Amino acid sequence: MKITKKAVSNIAFVILIGLLLYPPTKAYFIRLISFAPSIENTEDQQQLTSYNWYLKGLNTDDVDFNKQENKVVFVSFWATWCPPCIAEMPSMQKLYDDYKDKATFLFVTNEDWAKVQKFYIDKGYNLPTYNQKTQSPELFYSKTVPTTFIVDKKGKIVIKKTGAANWNSDKVRKLLDKLSVE
Repeated sequence: MKITKKAVSNIAFVILIGLLLYPPTKAYFIRLISFAPSIENTEDQQQLTSYNWYLKGLNTDDVDFNKQENKVVFVSFWATWCPPCIAEMPSMQKLYDDYKDKATFLFVTNEDWAKVQKFYIDKGYNLPTYNQKTQSPELFYSKTVPTTFIVDKKGKIVIKKTGAANWNSDKVRKLLDKLSVE
């Protein structure tokens, strides 16, 4: 039986689609095409008007977001079942490891600790993770995960990114270096 080029390309296409639909492979492909998030233009940066938000620490202490005023804050809304979230987590872990003393990191999920803990053990993560006790500030509202924000010391949202990104990029590192000394 002779195999044609068309048959080979059709088989390759079916295999590629199958790999993209398989969650572990899907996260890998998403990671490959994730770029550094864009920094908001100064005139487009939104200002937090309220810091009233309380978070229950799952693997860390509870947080009163009011105490984060005048600090650089990295907030990520995510879930263990979300392929784009899974794709960006390695870059977030690396960023957290190097910048946890320069910024406050808040990884917010609506999942319980048992599920998150298993995910963290399987992946080797140790990110400070929270459930919301109260509603987040209005500017953080999003129906999509992942959605991640970087807030400067003045309460301006300098990055708002929905979808996967490479958070361990030079661009983000330079931004956090700059924001931590301003």
